[in-house]
Amino acid sequence: MNRTVTAMYFSGTGTTKKMVSHIAAHLAHSLGYECECFDFTLPESRKIFPIFQEGDITVMGTPVIAGRVPNLLLKYLNTIEGNGAYGIPVVMYGSRNYDDGLIELRNIMETDGFHTIAGGAFVGEHSFSSVLGKGRPDADDLTAAAVFAEKAAEKVKKQNIQKGPVPVKGETPLRPYYTPRDRHGNAIDIRKVKPKTNERCIRCGFCASGCPLGSIDPKDVSMVTGICMKCCKCVKGCPKGAKYFDDPGYLYHKEELEAMYASARAANDMFL
Repeated sequence: MNRTVTAMYFSGTGTTKKMVSHIAAHLAHSLGYECECFDFTLPESRKIFPIFQEGDITVMGTPVIAGRVPNLLLKYLNTIEGNGAYGIPVVMYGSRNYDDGLIELRNIMETDGFHTIAGGAFVGEHSFSSVLGKGRPDADDLTAAAVFAEKAAEKVKKQNIQKGPVPVKGETPLRPYYTPRDRHGNAIDIRKVKPKTNERCIRCGFCASGCPLGSIDPKDVSMVTGICMKCCKCVKGCPKGAKYFDDPGYLYHKEELEAMYASARAANDMFL
């Protein structure tokens, strides 16, 4: 029977897709398995509920938002059936910290019936910024991830698998979501902030068709009628640069993150 490695990911701006697909491809090549992708970024894809099988491997990836797995994905993620397949949780973070994002995704996979054998937190360009983690994952990140995949493949080949969940960095119980604050310690709440549209918009529909939450009105793309998770796919992907944020709290938080974390190269963490 043919075994399969599945790259399963949510990826607004493409960084999670790039890393998870890369790891899965190297795993499949090392093991001689088939490789498949399941992208659950768009709302329609989250009407499909994958079922995996023992002996297969799933590399599951999400971005970290506020130090955790995006809470808007939790309901869907809890529907996946692992059935004893090996699992590798992967999270992408934008240079600040991944806090409890990785351990949370590991726990979700274990609850879903996967046996987690490895896990990783990798750096990607921050969704808010073109400065934080600029261009990452880059060649060095992908090289490190390939080595990580090869080591995970060796565990499978030798059946050197620990009995419990793979140990990863994070706390139990999970800490609250990260709250941005100003210099006086006051919380900055950007949860209801939504992108705006400027005069450069040509009504091409990219933002509406690509919104992971289906929150942009395709008949009037200046209207964000649903929740915005700040993935910034519409902002970074707009061919005319017509989408933007102007909320003072959002911009302050973005500028503070850049001031605090842009100068140093954030590290990838890998666990086997």
